Amino acid sequence: MTKEVLSAIQDAVGTQVFGIWFLIGAAFVFFMQAGFAMVEAGFTRAKNAGNIIMKNLMDFCIGTCVFIPLGFGILLGEDALGGFIGTPTLGIFTDYANFDWSNFVFNLVFCATTATIVSGAERTKFLSYCIYSAVISAVVYPIEAHWIWGGGWLASLGFHDFAGSCAIHMVGGTTAFIGAALEGARIGKFTRDKDGKVTK
Repeated sequence: MTKEVLSAIQDAVGTQVFGIWFLIGAAFVFFMQAGFAMVEAGFTRAKNAGNIIMKNLMDFCIGTCVFIPLGFGILLGEDALGGFIGTPTLGIFTDYANFDWSNFVFNLVFCATTATIVSGAERTKFLSYCIYSAVISAVVYPIEAHWIWGGGWLASLGFHDFAGSCAIHMVGGTTAFIGAALEGARIGKFTRDKDGKVTK
């Protein structure tokens, strides 16, 4: 269904116009990085503001480095394992002239947005966060986004996620929840009474 719709749009308005529209959308999504940086720096302690902003920057830097050779192919490559994963491809290097650059940039900024949802975790060590950013950008986001937008098994069942509420926000929120559970409460900030209730 999605391929037929995209084909009809491209026939009607032309490939260049569609590519430009993709890049305009990508620019808006990319600017979300600045929004995340501001809101997260505002909600954290002043001493951690630089840490938060650096994490936002590294999401895009590290994410781009791993999304180019691995993530993009997993996301939009040919189905493998029954639609569970896409086949990685190096088309960005081997077929430079015919590569779909606007589609790549559009998916890259969404990948970085997924990773940056967790960047507000002010107590996370910077190196640990960089490793997380690489893993989610290279493997986690591309696999689950392939299920939905890459023609994977969820898409074949008729699942639609037009605005990224599942493919981006749910995945980012789930990883943030896992990270918070692993990190735990600040030592000494919360105590329990004899009944086990948390008190300050």
